[in-house]
Amino acid sequence: MEELPVPNNIKISNITCDSFKISWDMDSKSKDRITHYFIDLNKKENKNSNKFKHKDVPTKLVAKAVPLPMTVRGHWFLSPRTEYTVAVQTASKQVDGDYVVSEWSEIIEFCTGDYSKVHLTQLLEKAEVIAGRMLKLSVFYRNQHKEYFDYIRDQHGNAMQPSVKDNSGSHGSPISGKLEGIFFSCNTEFNTGKPPQDSPYGRYRFDIAAEKLFNPNTNLYFGDFYCMYTAYHYVILVIAPVGSPGDEFCKQRLPQLNSKDNKFLTCTEEDGIMVYHHAQDVILEVIYTDPVDLSLGTVAEITGHQLMSSSTANAKKDPSCKTCNISVGR
Repeated sequence: MEELPVPNNIKISNITCDSFKISWDMDSKSKDRITHYFIDLNKKENKNSNKFKHKDVPTKLVAKAVPLPMTVRGHWFLSPRTEYTVAVQTASKQVDGDYVVSEWSEIIEFCTGDYSKVHLTQLLEKAEVIAGRMLKLSVFYRNQHKEYFDYIRDQHGNAMQPSVKDNSGSHGSPISGKLEGIFFSCNTEFNTGKPPQDSPYGRYRFDIAAEKLFNPNTNLYFGDFYCMYTAYHYVILVIAPVGSPGDEFCKQRLPQLNSKDNKFLTCTEEDGIMVYHHAQDVILEVIYTDPVDLSLGTVAEITGHQLMSSSTANAKKDPSCKTCNISVGR
């Protein structure tokens, strides 16, 4: 009996955060004997692990031979933004239930994609459930060390510059490591209506009137929803001046919010005055995508503590939290 053809020239296409298509070439000899494909998928760090019998491992896909390319979705719990290796065998099921198999193909590497707008909308809907009632705000604020503001004055002509967002939050977030912006807070204390006096980011605070960053000339986007093994949750929002590079980036990747009517951050006009509200029960992290001149606001030292343990810099999302995870990956 001739040996089964070995798959070669493997191609991975149509990659998303939780699926991909796979195809390959193979010799036409004995092709009609193929009844199944064995597909072995591993996270890249395990690419040198020993090959194992398909019966012993539930994560190895035994698929009926279908026309190629074949879509792989739901067979594994694929994680977004994760490097994988894949190898393929052809197989022929025998009358006794055993399989005759070909040699393994070469090992191919690929990386899954970011969350799509569909997945982010699922996160958005989960965040809306716990956002709570809206409280008034009047300023956005940014805490840093005194040296940061000195550096901005001396080296950047008084203008804070956008920088690439870190990897905090959901692993599949399309803004992590890609979107450039300036981080601001806007939450207020329930009893005072003012920003809290404590901060994890530094003892100096830049305050800027809300209307200077968030107004009819800006668009508002939902960026992420996550927690860090804590009872409270974070929502990342992006404010981008209309038509700016940041706006174009977000328009392609993020769900846009109605600035006047959403569960997180609103800007409405009452008697000719702009009025702002924020959600009470989530901590908002606002990313503004353009430079901001320090002359537009004020810098002053806060009177509270510097709570380093509350920092979200490169913080990892709790993958077990049912409140802020969706079933597509973490």
